[in-house]
Amino acid sequence: MSLIISLRKIKCSIVLVLFSLSGHSQELFSLTEPASNRPAGSIGFRIDNSIMDEINSSRINYHLIPELMVGVSKKITIAANVFFSNRTEVFRKEGGSIYAKYRFVSHDGVQKHFRMAAFSRISFNNSDIHQEEIEMYGHNTGFEIGIIATKLARKVAISSEVSFVKATDNGNKNKFIYGNVNSKAVDHSLSVGKLWLPKEYSTYRQTNINCMVEFLNQLNTGSGKYYMDVAPVVQVIIKSQSRIDIGYRKEISSNMIRTAPNGFFIRLEHTFFNVF
Repeated sequence: MSLIISLRKIKCSIVLVLFSLSGHSQELFSLTEPASNRPAGSIGFRIDNSIMDEINSSRINYHLIPELMVGVSKKITIAANVFFSNRTEVFRKEGGSIYAKYRFVSHDGVQKHFRMAAFSRISFNNSDIHQEEIEMYGHNTGFEIGIIATKLARKVAISSEVSFVKATDNGNKNKFIYGNVNSKAVDHSLSVGKLWLPKEYSTYRQTNINCMVEFLNQLNTGSGKYYMDVAPVVQVIIKSQSRIDIGYRKEISSNMIRTAPNGFFIRLEHTFFNVF
């Protein structure tokens, strides 16, 4: 009897995983987060690598950001990361951030859903402030708060994010040199992703290949300066647990000072399900 119950549990788990794959695999964006949360009880480990060309220089800016992510419940995800870079010509730790996301809308159907979530990030960084762009993921001290909406229809996902960012001094030595009036900005992103392979699911161990493009924009509310970027990405998901993202971020238009807006990024990630 116990064996039959165990087999039924295993079968139900596989069905749930397959349903999750068909509903979420192509909305795992690289430079933004979707409104969907991580599976409840899961723990994920992520390593982001940015290899950016410094403007008017032959130097490469390398940023490494390891991150720990926890699916607290079906509505709440929290994450913490650490920032490393070679900005000072010596590879060193520069700070970190804490991120939280709360999903407050969820309209789910068969192979489709619409979800909305609110998120916030608090960052600390002690590196030099070298650009007008405000970035809480590896450059500035401050906070970010925003909202995300994600629509999934079969193999295509569209996600949009709007947030407010506020920068402060980077530690005691690195003052925000552009003035308090220019320390606030509005970020907006639009991400579109499509599942290309496999054409049909037969097992959760199948490798998924997703292609996506993300548009990222910022408008400084004080100076009125802006930037617009585009980032095409190829994503591979292995056995439902591991993923590899490779993409290129390119500045389309900008009138603000940015040290290294163009370059490659690589994301490596692995998730452990049902940890708690």
